[in-house]
Amino acid sequence: MPSSRPLRADARRNREALLGAARAALLADGNAYVEAIARRAGVSVGTLYRHFETREALVAEVYRQEVVELCATPAQLLALHAPDEALRSFLLLLVEHAAVGRGMGEVLENIMATDSPIYDDTRTEMARALDELLAAGVDACLLRGGVSGRVLLRALGGICGMRTTGWQDDAVHIATILYDGLRYGATNHG
Repeated sequence: MPSSRPLRADARRNREALLGAARAALLADGNAYVEAIARRAGVSVGTLYRHFETREALVAEVYRQEVVELCATPAQLLALHAPDEALRSFLLLLVEHAAVGRGMGEVLENIMATDSPIYDDTRTEMARALDELLAAGVDACLLRGGVSGRVLLRALGGICGMRTTGWQDDAVHIATILYDGLRYGATNHG
């Protein structure tokens, strides 16, 4: 189990190199072979296992970091765009995130089959980010009320979870439909 004390600078660099190598491997072909990741990071397999107990723990951390970055974007989007446009952009980012998750393929499925709390935690964070955008849109009278981030995430998650050819194009189309539906009924859209 990892220690709670701060990592030395070289250990921190090794950990970050391992995470970067794992992310690149997962995005490239969905494979996260421990030996290849360690080699790509310029460290030994033993160093990898000092930082991450299992391959799945490494992939889970890569995924967690992806979600942290994703869920930090609502504030940035709201600073740049009207709330409804910020929501539209975030919905499209969620579709891209699902595509990244698909690149992690089998390993993510193995993590989901365990008692790992990472998926519950990340879904909660994504729903919270959507709630932030929805609230801003309702406050600006650009989006209808009565829809939670959790419900919107479930609606989009249904299509992103399908394993059919063209799912990503379909998901973008459905995200647009959801966006249009959320604008319909807003107080300034009639």
